[in-house]
Amino acid sequence: MKIKKIIRLLLLLAIIIIFLCLLSIFGAQYIISTSAKNLTYSNTDDIPHNRVGVVLGTAKMFRKGVPNLYYKHRINATKELFSAGKIDFVLVSGDNRHRSYNEPNDFKKSLIEAGIPEDKIFLDYAGFRTYDSMIRADKVFGQKKFTVISQKFHNERAIYIARRLGLDVIGYNAHDVESYYGFKTNLREKFARVKVFVDFLFDKKPHFLGDPVVIE
Repeated sequence: MKIKKIIRLLLLLAIIIIFLCLLSIFGAQYIISTSAKNLTYSNTDDIPHNRVGVVLGTAKMFRKGVPNLYYKHRINATKELFSAGKIDFVLVSGDNRHRSYNEPNDFKKSLIEAGIPEDKIFLDYAGFRTYDSMIRADKVFGQKKFTVISQKFHNERAIYIARRLGLDVIGYNAHDVESYYGFKTNLREKFARVKVFVDFLFDKKPHFLGDPVVIE
């Protein structure tokens, strides 16, 4: 009898844990998507002008040498905004964890090739996470109001973080990718949204801050 009771308790505990996990995932999804409602744009004619556009970094290529379409679409979206006069400067915020992996430099090269002048591009080498990117855009680069550039699901999370930090941020949506191609990214995003609430709960600090940088 004792063994049966223990098994029942373990099953009940497992069900409760699964329920709480699902509640956290769907709750975070709903809160973040709702908070960013009407704050993302997909057309340059509709989006307001902001002095700075913050494009969020990602790898140019996947490990197997396959081009990353998220990267390509973010480059195109940044070019669209700049060409339409809806941003004056670009801040690339990405990961530069070691010499052989440098998202900001890759973005800079591609943006210059796309026609954006080099002196209009600024780089944040310590944007290891979206959470860090939003804090550093404010604390290091002095931006209280800007346009974040990425895919819509990513923009929504960035906007939620920025608004929690007291920043006035909108998003310009780069083209998304097919569901099959982006399955891992979309799955990871669900957990990343839960992580946002954990970061705020424990007042998580960015990996690095540093001296102020003036964008002009």
